[in-house]
Amino acid sequence: MSEFNALVVEKDEETGKTSAAVKPLTLADLPEGDVTVAVEYSTVNYKDGLCIGPGGGLVRKYPHVPGIDFAGTVEASSDARYKAGDKVVLTGWRVGEAHWGGYGQKARVKADWLVPLPAGLDTRQAMAVGTAGFTAMLAVMALEDHGIKAGPVLVTGAAGGVGSVATAILANLGYKVAAVTGRPETADYLTSLGATQIVAREELNETVKRPLEGETWGGCIDAVGGDMLARVLGQMEYGASVAAVGLAGGAGLPATVIPFLLRGVNLLGIDSVMQPYENRVRAWERVAKDLPMDKLEAMVQPATLSDLPQLGRDILKGQVKGRVVVDVNA
Repeated sequence: MSEFNALVVEKDEETGKTSAAVKPLTLADLPEGDVTVAVEYSTVNYKDGLCIGPGGGLVRKYPHVPGIDFAGTVEASSDARYKAGDKVVLTGWRVGEAHWGGYGQKARVKADWLVPLPAGLDTRQAMAVGTAGFTAMLAVMALEDHGIKAGPVLVTGAAGGVGSVATAILANLGYKVAAVTGRPETADYLTSLGATQIVAREELNETVKRPLEGETWGGCIDAVGGDMLARVLGQMEYGASVAAVGLAGGAGLPATVIPFLLRGVNLLGIDSVMQPYENRVRAWERVAKDLPMDKLEAMVQPATLSDLPQLGRDILKGQVKGRVVVDVNA
């Protein structure tokens, strides 16, 4: 049986330490599933960094193939919805965590977890979008559904994967975007994506005693959480919404209910992992329509399977800018 390469994470049961390396596997090694996909591209998210490394409690058993996203071509399917030759995308469903994921040249998954590649995107572009961009689009849609107000839309963690795509989409839709970053060297990059204002992280990451400040932001996509989210809630315009997509700054929320009661602020939780199929298709179609492909390309950092152990460490330290696209066949 022909072999293929995959990034395999193994755990030493005595020491509890994990190690990741590119190794050969066969189709017989893959988990059960309805559809076998020849993976073309994957990407790197914060969860991937955890799963490549110590696992962060996400990986159930070893050896493990991480990669929470992939795009490729169906090789075999026992489900009528997909046939050999179909182009597909997968994000979420705990693939790459509880189930083997996209850091291999082959993957076998449930048909329910797949989405047809939307018209207007190729597999490489789909992984430049990945879970981060898909999440960003869900957040934009949630803000639209609740009404974006007059002020600029604030994007926290703007130089990261979700923030980069959110900035580009919002700017393309005609909104003024205020991009928050703790890395001053990313200002030109964020401006190139369409940000009209750069906000230093230090301006927002301290809690204040006042539950309400001036009404500044017409909406917010927050990838940070923690103290910054608490501060931003008190700066939203009346009736404005914050879409919460991450917790890079911590899972705690040292806030009061005052912004919700006196300004009608909405805090919208965004989950991409278990998102229903119909909304997945809607979001991917919006990505193909509303994300400028030239801006997407500007975010891309190319990588191969052998680069992943280092990239996993880097993303956990906040040292990855934009979107990493992993060519699993390179």
